[in-house]
Amino acid sequence: MSIGLDNALWLISIVAQALLVSVVLYRRVWRTLPIFCAFCLWDLASNIGLYFINRYYPASYFHVYFADAIFDSALQFAVLVELGWSLLRPLRSSLPRAALLAVIALILVAGAIIWPFASLPGLEHVGRPAHLLVQLQQTVAVLRILVFLLLAGGSQFLSISWRDHELQIATGWGVVSLVSLTVAVMHTHQTTPSQYQLLGEIVVASYVCCLVYLVVSFAQKEAARREFTPQMQKVLLAVAGSARSARVALSDARTDKVRK
Repeated sequence: MSIGLDNALWLISIVAQALLVSVVLYRRVWRTLPIFCAFCLWDLASNIGLYFINRYYPASYFHVYFADAIFDSALQFAVLVELGWSLLRPLRSSLPRAALLAVIALILVAGAIIWPFASLPGLEHVGRPAHLLVQLQQTVAVLRILVFLLLAGGSQFLSISWRDHELQIATGWGVVSLVSLTVAVMHTHQTTPSQYQLLGEIVVASYVCCLVYLVVSFAQKEAARREFTPQMQKVLLAVAGSARSARVALSDARTDKVRK
């Protein structure tokens, strides 16, 4: 019965992923969020591939899953960068070219800060590769929650609402990450095999709900982006101006050093 439920949830998630891919392609979301569209396609393909490998080649499943999870985490990081860069769309023409690099650096720094705390207790008995994989997944999960909280909390200043795709993606991912982190913490306590499997099924069910939420959200027409509030424009332009001035000053200092 439980194995049947696992398979049912897996197949339902594949169907939901296929629906999401169909909707984002129909809405031509790749024009504004190309990396997210690529992630949706990859997520569908990898889920189908892992399903058949688990069913017909179980001995190779962990090795394939390990490589898949690393690439999947890298794609998720790229999507988070894309969300942050997409939010700056109204001011891109006024921002320096290094603004995108600044967004990447900020998320990298946040990930580096989270990384040491993402190693859950109770993993000492597992191998080093599995330990690093869990740590990587938990780091990305915390990053997704952090991005969701920042977007939701700063939605007024960022001039976005629940009808904006960036906030919709962050919301769906944030809720799934919160569930998966809660389950991961519960796994570190004493649980029976049936409880362990049930908790895993809860994570998959939350992921299916996230997919359904995104399908419904993307099926509706996105609201036109509003301009940033004057206060937010001043803050972003001031930060951009400071970064530009610092870069120019550093360049001048290097030039003077070379001349000397």
